[in-house]
Amino acid sequence: MSARARSDCGVTARPAADGHDGGDRAAFEVVTVGRVGVDLYPEDIGVPLAQVRSFAKSLGGSPTNVAVAAARLGRRAAVVTKVGDDGFGSYVLSALADFGVDTRYVGTHPDLRTPITFCEIYPPDYFPLLFYREPTAPDMTIELADLEEPLATAQIFWTTCTGLSAEPSRSATLAALARRERQRTTILDLDYRPVFWASPAEAGRLAREALALVTVVVGNIEEVAVVVGDRRPADAAAALLDLGAELAVIKMGHRGVLARTAGGIVEVPPVKVNVLNGIGAGDAFGGALCHALLAGTDLPSSLAYANAAGAIVASRLACADAMPTADEIDHLLRRATDG
Repeated sequence: MSARARSDCGVTARPAADGHDGGDRAAFEVVTVGRVGVDLYPEDIGVPLAQVRSFAKSLGGSPTNVAVAAARLGRRAAVVTKVGDDGFGSYVLSALADFGVDTRYVGTHPDLRTPITFCEIYPPDYFPLLFYREPTAPDMTIELADLEEPLATAQIFWTTCTGLSAEPSRSATLAALARRERQRTTILDLDYRPVFWASPAEAGRLAREALALVTVVVGNIEEVAVVVGDRRPADAAAALLDLGAELAVIKMGHRGVLARTAGGIVEVPPVKVNVLNGIGAGDAFGGALCHALLAGTDLPSSLAYANAAGAIVASRLACADAMPTADEIDHLLRRATDG
């Protein structure tokens, strides 16, 4: 990908206005905020948790996975989050460092435990999750002070709606978005998990509030419907733009991806793979999309690239550990083009 500063997507991924650039390690290209934890995914496929005999441990949490995906593609990435003062928290810090994600913004909560998430795997399209985040997760205790430095320096600032589901993370996230300069790329991942919300209506209301403050929104059609009440991709994307975004990206699974800007609609077809575990595919998509925006790639190529990254992870068991390299994405795209 070329390294032009201006993206043909209509969204600019620029260096910080204060002069930080690639020579300053504090000026990250991608900073994500929010959920982190440890995924325990069954090595027994197609059976309920009660019958699973062994699990594979890996780093997890959607925005954390996005940072890993961006780092795997060579981007300077960091995540703003918090873990517990426990063995799983130590594992998260070690895993992030191994993946090349900077940990300077990862705090440790003295009392709360690092979350864990269990999954059942029923390919190709059923992957129920069981979250252990009670009484609350450390990453939901993020405050505005935790966000101020990365907010000011990051070329791309990635947030999720999960961060809006409870205080103090909710107020901190909204305040941070309000402070972000409009000409800088700020992405909202709708990331709707019903278990974290009192109701879909509450989730939709807060997502709409955040949408007025960001430049890019990403979500699947179910998540988008919670926000705008419309499951028709083109119309739903238009509604997202009306709420404030400059680029709306809707992931449609086996139907591919649709994106909309003020200039029109772009659709790309799906990349066919044998799905093993669809969890994490959207995070690979997000990290690859950030990479493409930073490279200044045109919108159709950016979507195709992100789509291929997601497909690769869907064909693998884990999330963070499964994030693809640029060579793997390029190989899959060539294979898809060759038919």
